[in-house]
Amino acid sequence: MHTLTRRIKNPVTLLGLVVLILLGILVAGPLASLVASTIPADGDFTDSAWRDALASPMSENLFWTPLGNSLLVAVATAVLSTALGAFLAWVVVLSNAPFRKLIGLLATIPFALPSFAIALAWSSVFRNDRVGGSPGILAGMGLDVPDWLAWGAVPVTLTLVAHYFSLSFIIIASALAGLGGDLLSAAQLTGASKLRVATSIALPTVAPALLSGFLLAFAEGVSNFAAPALLGLPVRFQTLSTRLYGSISTGDLERGYVLAILLVVVAAVILYLGNRTTGGRSFAVVTGKASRRQTIPLGKAKGVVTALAGLLIFVTTVLPLVVLTLTTFSRRSNRFDDGFTLHYWFGESDPSITHGMAGVFRNDQLIQATGTTIGYGIAVAIGAVLLGLLAAYVIRRSKSKVVNGTISFLSYVPFLIPGIAMGAAFIALFGSASSPLPNLYGTFWILVLAGITASIPFAFQTSKSALGQVSHELEEAAVLAGASTRRRIGSILAPLSARGITGGAMLVFVTTVRDLSLVVLLVTPAIPLLAVETFRYAEEGFTQHANAITLIIALISVIVTILARKLQGQQQPWAQ
Repeated sequence: MHTLTRRIKNPVTLLGLVVLILLGILVAGPLASLVASTIPADGDFTDSAWRDALASPMSENLFWTPLGNSLLVAVATAVLSTALGAFLAWVVVLSNAPFRKLIGLLATIPFALPSFAIALAWSSVFRNDRVGGSPGILAGMGLDVPDWLAWGAVPVTLTLVAHYFSLSFIIIASALAGLGGDLLSAAQLTGASKLRVATSIALPTVAPALLSGFLLAFAEGVSNFAAPALLGLPVRFQTLSTRLYGSISTGDLERGYVLAILLVVVAAVILYLGNRTTGGRSFAVVTGKASRRQTIPLGKAKGVVTALAGLLIFVTTVLPLVVLTLTTFSRRSNRFDDGFTLHYWFGESDPSITHGMAGVFRNDQLIQATGTTIGYGIAVAIGAVLLGLLAAYVIRRSKSKVVNGTISFLSYVPFLIPGIAMGAAFIALFGSASSPLPNLYGTFWILVLAGITASIPFAFQTSKSALGQVSHELEEAAVLAGASTRRRIGSILAPLSARGITGGAMLVFVTTVRDLSLVVLLVTPAIPLLAVETFRYAEEGFTQHANAITLIIALISVIVTILARKLQGQQQPWAQ
C-alpha cells in the first residue's frame, strides 16, 4: 500500500496521468465521438448512414466513386513524387552537377508553401471556360485548353506532385547523405558499372526512405482537400475529402462522419501495410568508420541532367510564384493585355472593380483574418509544444512500459487522421448536443484544440529529440540536490533544449497557418482565417484577391521555416 501511495504521489506519475488525460480528450475523444455518432440508437444498421455509404443505390456516388478517385490521385501522386524526389536527391547529393546547393535549396520550398498555392497557379494558367468565370492565361491568349488539362484528375494530381515531391526529396536526400563513399568506391574498384552501383548498392540502401516518401505522399494525396476542391469540384470530380466536406457543410452530418471514418481507415491501412513492408529487414550502411561522401561524375550527361533538374525546379517552385505574383497586379483576371494595377493590394473600395472589394491591405475582413490566423498559429504552436514537451519528459523519466507505450501510441495516432476527418471528429465531439463536453463549434478554441491535436506527432518527436540532447547526468545531479520536477524542467531541461523546442514550435506554426483541410469545416464567418478566405475568394472567382492572400501565407511560411531550421541548427545533407 505504501508503494502504491508513493507511486501515485510521484510527480512523474501525476504528470503522466495529466498527459494521458489530455491525449485522451484530444485524440481518443474525437475519434470515439465520431464513431458513436454513426451508430444507430437501436443498433439496426439496415437503414443507417453506413448502409447508405457502402451498400445502397447512393453508395456509388457517395463513397465508391470518390474512393476510386482518391486512390487514383494518391497512387499517381506517390509514384511521381517519389520518382522526382529521388531524381533530385541523386543529382544534389551524389552527382557532380553544377548549382547543386541552389537546386537543393529551391527543392525544399514547395513543401513550405500552402498546398493550394500551386493549384491556384495552375488554375490561373490552364483554366478554360467550361464552368464559366474568367479563363486562364492560355485561354485568354486564344489557345484551346482541353478539359482534361484544366479540370479533374490530371491537374489535381500534377499540382499535388508539384507540392509533395519536395517532401520525398528531403527524406531521400537525407538517406543518400548517409551513404558512405567507401561502399561506392569498393564497388567501383571491382569494375561495377554506374548502373550496377546504383541498382545494387545505392537503391537498396535508400529503400526505406523511398518507401517513406511514397507513403507520406500517398497519405497526403488521399486526404488533400484544397487541390480537388479547386480543380475538381467545378466539374464534379469528387474525392473522399471533397465528398466529406460537401456532406457536413450541407448538414448531412451522419453520412459525413461515416465518410470521415472510412477516410481514416483507408489512410491508416495503407500506412500500416507500407510500414510492414520493411519490418525486420536490415538496411544498415554505417560500418563504424566515417567516410567521405563520394560524388558520381556525370560525364557528357552533366548538361542534360542539370537542365532537367533545373527545369523541374523552375516549373514547380519558381513559375507558380511568378504566376501568382503577376496575376495579383493584372487589371483583369489572368489577363496581361489590359495593364497592371496595385488596386488588389492597396486600393480602396471601388464599385467598378471586383464588386467594390478593397485591396488586401485595406480589407477589414482580411486584416481581421490575418490577425486571427497569426493568433491561431501561435496558440497552436505553444499548446502543441507544451503538450509534446510534457509527454516527452514523461517518456524520459517514467519506468512504466504501459504509460510510455500509451503516450507514444496516442501521440502517433493523429498522423493517421487526415485533416478534414480530424475537423469532422472535433465537430462530433465539441459541436454535438449529446457530447458531455462544452459546445465549442463556432469559437476560436475549437480551432486551437484541433490544431494542437493535429500537431501532436510533430511536437512530440521534436521535443523528444531536443530533450534527448540533454545528458541524463545533469538532471540526476539536480535530483540529488533536491530540485523539484518543475525546477528541473524550468531551470535545466527547457533552457538547454530551448533552441530545438523553439524551432519545432515555429515549424508547427507554419504547418498550422497554411493548412486548409483541418479548418475548412470548423471556421465560421465570425473567426476568419487566411487559408479559408483564399478558398472562398477562389471559389467565387476573385482570382487576384485569392492569389494575393496565398502569397502572404507563402511568404510567412517560407520565412518562418528558414528561421526555424537555422534555430535548430539543421544542415541540409548536400551542405555538409
